[in-house]
Amino acid sequence: MRIFVILILVVVFSSCVRNKGGQMGQNQSAADGKSFEVAEVIQGNTYTYMKVKENSGDKWMAVSKQEIQPGDVYFYEEGLPMSNFHSKEIDRTFEEIYFVSSISKTPIAKSMPMDEMGSMEGAGDAHIHTGKASAEQNSSITLEKKAGEITVGEIFSKRNEFSGKEVEIRGIVVKVNREVMGKNWIHIQDGTNDGEGNFDLTVTSADLADAGDEITLKGKIILNKDFGYGYSYEVIMEDALILSIKSEKDKAGDVKM
Repeated sequence: MRIFVILILVVVFSSCVRNKGGQMGQNQSAADGKSFEVAEVIQGNTYTYMKVKENSGDKWMAVSKQEIQPGDVYFYEEGLPMSNFHSKEIDRTFEEIYFVSSISKTPIAKSMPMDEMGSMEGAGDAHIHTGKASAEQNSSITLEKKAGEITVGEIFSKRNEFSGKEVEIRGIVVKVNREVMGKNWIHIQDGTNDGEGNFDLTVTSADLADAGDEITLKGKIILNKDFGYGYSYEVIMEDALILSIKSEKDKAGDVKM
């Protein structure tokens, strides 16, 4: 969903803010020791929305769902502001709301280096995704491909050849982030890699698939795509169409007894 990637952008955003002194006011430095007191809590299915009291006054914040009570005091590093943001899960539009990656009842330690950060994947104190696959390659994924069929490994190893071109690729869905910035973000693997640790291809699409599905996609390969706030991809497939889907149930039906 849309707020998922907003949350995963926040920590990267914070490092960007620290490099642009004076442009973001109270979000200028993680050393400021920012804290707030919770005045009101609204629980969604996945996220917790809080009206908080801070030095600058009252404002709304959102964090991945957790138990929070009015009167609680929390520390945080940075918040990514969004204007006129509509939350589908609670059917409410916020004139301004700040998305934070984590909150703590004790001062938050210095941020981890980017190459040590992983995926947020729902936990309130998890770390952000930096545009490169942080999970280990799924060793259970193996796809037998026909001659001439492109692999994920080839997309990365021959990226310059594929840059700006539409290609067709088949893979297994390992993760899906729905309705983020108006698109679904699909991660696929096929058991191959480029020998340099790249094995997970990120795809944006208006179409949707579920984790575990075997899908065939057609989309344009874009290199060094920068979405702002320091959040970028070396290789990404954009605006892809899903040409075919074989669900896990369908695959189970292919097993011959």
